[in-house]
Amino acid sequence: MRVEELAEHGVAEEVLRLLRERGVEELFPPQREAVERGLLRLERNFVIAVPTASGKTLLAELVMMKSLMEQGGKCMYIVPLRALAAEKVADFSAYRRLGIEVAASTGDYDASDENLKHADIVVCTSEKADSLLRHGARWLGEVRVVVADEVHLLNDSTRGPTLEVTLARLKRHARILALSATVGNAEEIARWLNAELVVSQWRPVRLLPGVCVSGKVRFTDGRVLRVKRMNGDDALGLAVDAAEQGAQALVFLNTRRSAESFAERCGKVLGKRLRLEEALEELAERVEGVLQEPTKVCRRLASAVRGGAAFHHAGLAPEQRALIERGFREGLIRVLCATPTLAAGVNLPARRVILRQHRRYEAGLGYVELPVMEVKQMMGRAGRPGYDTIGEAVLIARSEEEAEELERRYIHAEAEPVYSRLGALPALRMHVLSTIASGAGSMQELMEFFEQTFYGHQQGAESLRAALERVVTFLAGEGFVHRAGEELETTVLGRRVSQLYIDPLSASELCHALREAEHRETCELSYLHAVSRCTELGSLYLRKGEAEEYLAKALEVQHLLLYPLPDYGYALEHFLSELKTAMFLLDWVEERGEEYLLERYSLAPGDVHTRVELAEWLLYAMREMGRLLGSGRVDEIERLRLRMRYGVREELIPFVSIRNVGRRRARLLHSRFGSIEELRSASTQEIAAIPGIGEKLARSIKEQLS
Repeated sequence: MRVEELAEHGVAEEVLRLLRERGVEELFPPQREAVERGLLRLERNFVIAVPTASGKTLLAELVMMKSLMEQGGKCMYIVPLRALAAEKVADFSAYRRLGIEVAASTGDYDASDENLKHADIVVCTSEKADSLLRHGARWLGEVRVVVADEVHLLNDSTRGPTLEVTLARLKRHARILALSATVGNAEEIARWLNAELVVSQWRPVRLLPGVCVSGKVRFTDGRVLRVKRMNGDDALGLAVDAAEQGAQALVFLNTRRSAESFAERCGKVLGKRLRLEEALEELAERVEGVLQEPTKVCRRLASAVRGGAAFHHAGLAPEQRALIERGFREGLIRVLCATPTLAAGVNLPARRVILRQHRRYEAGLGYVELPVMEVKQMMGRAGRPGYDTIGEAVLIARSEEEAEELERRYIHAEAEPVYSRLGALPALRMHVLSTIASGAGSMQELMEFFEQTFYGHQQGAESLRAALERVVTFLAGEGFVHRAGEELETTVLGRRVSQLYIDPLSASELCHALREAEHRETCELSYLHAVSRCTELGSLYLRKGEAEEYLAKALEVQHLLLYPLPDYGYALEHFLSELKTAMFLLDWVEERGEEYLLERYSLAPGDVHTRVELAEWLLYAMREMGRLLGSGRVDEIERLRLRMRYGVREELIPFVSIRNVGRRRARLLHSRFGSIEELRSASTQEIAAIPGIGEKLARSIKEQLS
């Protein structure tokens, strides 16, 4: 089907003109099938389960444009990650020429974002969409179409429950278009959504899977590729071989450390064998300069980049990840080494994908085999549409026997079925409370809603009722819900907890801490230990020998902690892990540098950023609940929250409030001027003379303070 034929299905000529400008001339087979089965009639929900790069996003664009032009209202595009939200906003920005406003909303979970009422397409994460529903954003009633990208992530224990509940709420008044990779039970997802299902294995670039043993790759079409092993490493030989052919390679490894060391090795080899672009030096300097105090991770990354390689994982600062992704898209970086999370995140295809390991370590289980769905997701990144005619996805085996096993287990196997993760207690507690707060006034109404979830679809009514009863009993016992027989109602505190978007168990911990603090001696550590007990933050792992160290610390500061020290066993070990987490947060607000935090706690810049962001949110929630409980500690908690945001001691709070002045520059300014009043009185030349400030920033500081 040619693009012009979409006019027969009601697509406006100006939309077709934009598609032609982008080089879209003909629909792919799965796209054609979806259109022929009525996708653009805007009557039914649809589930599109097709491989990566098979044109799912274009179908979403067609549906949204047709809905906006015929029905008005709004469209919501739900993505699993913030980085993907920015990517989709960029993709849809071309439609602004048609008067279509596009906006992203991924941040503050305690806001209804009324400014989005002017946007036609709102791109957000499932967590933000759920938060908007909890806050009753008025413009949500105008949403006509909801696109759920990567809907197979229903299977993900962290993101899945929120996506599921959000779709269950929105499908009551909006049309759902769910986009998915191929999964084992796409029919079941379609039945849950009451949707038409389009399934296809077609790809625009043919995928050629294979297994490599001792320098020889056997592909499934019978082709054999021989590569020179480097230092006994097949993966390194395959990556370098791809780069020498002028292609790019994406190498998946199971740990951050493996990704870093492999990228460094690649960079050293490629730097000697290829003529690399001068722009790599500039990219390396920018990557290293993201942090005011670069860590050894930053230096390792910059070193690899200079050789045309890079690593990518959650330990990098967000700006570093963005720079690496852009460098790979532009072809500067020839080999990208990543942990598997990248496969489900950003769209970065490569000619050759190499899976160096097929197991990963999981606490309590040891090394376990990767799921088929995850491996298929990684393999699916092979082949760049518009550049390659085939994509090579190669699994590395250590023996002929293992090669046969990998081919059977992954290449010829079907992806596993998707199962709901909403039954996990932290998720169920959060979403039961929010459902009651949103108007479910009885156990019957609560049951009726949860029967509409994927969890309810897969569970029997008796099992579902029992799970809901347990959670409601907990919520009533904690004072978040008032129950009279079958009637339910959130208390004022319970409604606020729901809006704050935290686990009710975490809210219970914070309420306990607030009550204890009223008649106890407290300090920063008291509150930081309280937030470290919350399920959202997750406590740091105790390394060998650290249990004794933190036990000694716990005994020293016990009078300042708002929870008693357990006597022995797992409870004591967990308490000490929480204390270690609190000590990390204390070091952060005491202005310890990134390098120190990396050495002391094994937390890379990206990990620090994530945990600090969560801790700030939990302190904000603690402050809000403190207001409701009439706590006298609200002001000191708020000051600590600001310190957490910027990573500073209290005297620097006024300085870091100045735009483009981070904690390092704030300390320099404070050391020179002592107070904001003195800084305001200083001349531009005096401010510019401070190392690291310069004339441009000095002028900006003066303008802001005036």
